[in-house]
This record gives sequence, structure tokens and C-alpha cells, in this order.
Amino acid sequence: MTASQFLRRFQRASSRRERQGVAAIEFALYAIVFLIILAGTTDVGNLIFSEFQLDATVAAGAEFAVVNSGSVNSTGGSTLASSISAAVNNGHGSGAGWANTVVVNNGPTVATSNGSASSSGTAANADSCYCPTGSPGSWSWGTSKTCGSSCTGGGIAGRFVSISASRTITPFFPAWGFVTNGTTLNRYAIVEVADQ
Repeated sequence: MTASQFLRRFQRASSRRERQGVAAIEFALYAIVFLIILAGTTDVGNLIFSEFQLDATVAAGAEFAVVNSGSVNSTGGSTLASSISAAVNNGHGSGAGWANTVVVNNGPTVATSNGSASSSGTAANADSCYCPTGSPGSWSWGTSKTCGSSCTGGGIAGRFVSISASRTITPFFPAWGFVTNGTTLNRYAIVEVADQ
């Protein structure tokens, strides 16, 4: 074997090893970028999915209230509040970080947090009509009114069901900061189920 043949063979072998080394370095750099994108996509996807779940569960609770509007009274209000709370819980599985509150016409109330429910409220209030005011999450029921009468701020006095649901997000990759640890999502609905 001549010296020139030996050099060519050495250059080919050296070139193959260099290319393999470069490929390994490129893979390591691209893998880091890929993992960062994957982590961000996972956390943001979880956030968006949770928002969709909240929207769907509050909507399901509102539909349940409308369909069962005949139960907005002192005898059926507590059962209705529990049933709506259960419907909302079914939409998200009532796992850690989930909470909801259902108020039937300023009366029977069921608050659920992390799967544990508690009842409160005055059942007799469910027989009255109200003109709720305020903004989502901070409704004010005011005093009872004559059913069907005009409300001061517009609208007609009636019977209402308010539903609120929230979820506190725990990101899969909190150190990366795509989603802030402890971010709380909230959804609210108030439904007029009867005005007489």
C-alpha cells in the first residue's frame, strides 16, 4: 500500500467519524429545542383543555337548571342544587384543584371542592323572586321582589340559579414557566329559570 492510498483511506475513516460526531452534537442541540417545545405545548394544552372543561361543565349545569326549573322552590331547591353540582362535577371528575358552587335562587347552596360537597342556604328563599345584580362571580341577590315585576336595573324579577366553577392549574413543567403554577381559571353562569 502506497502512502497516498493510506492517506485516502485514513481521510475516509476520519471523515466518517467526524460526520458521526457532528450528527450526535446536532441531535443533542435539536433534542433540547424539541423538549422545550414539547414542554410548552403540554402545559399550554393542559390549560386550554381545562378552560374547555370549565366551559362545558358550567354549560351542562345551566342546561340542567333550565330543564329542571320546576324544582326551584323550597322543597326541591336543595336536591336541585346537589344535582347541578353533581352534573358539573361529572364534567371534570372533581379531582384536585376543581371547585364549584351552585346557588338556587338565593337559597339552597352546594359548594364542592376537591370532590367534597357541603350544603348551606335558606330553603325558603327559593320560593321568592329576585333581581340579581353585579358581575360574574360576585352576584348580589338584593331583597325579594314580586315575581314578574320590573327590576331597577332592567329585566324582570324571577327565579335564578347561579353556577360558578374554578380550577387551579398545576403545570407539568413548572420550572419552565410556560404556565404559572397556581393559575386559577374561573367560569360563571346565572340562569333565569322562571319569572312567575
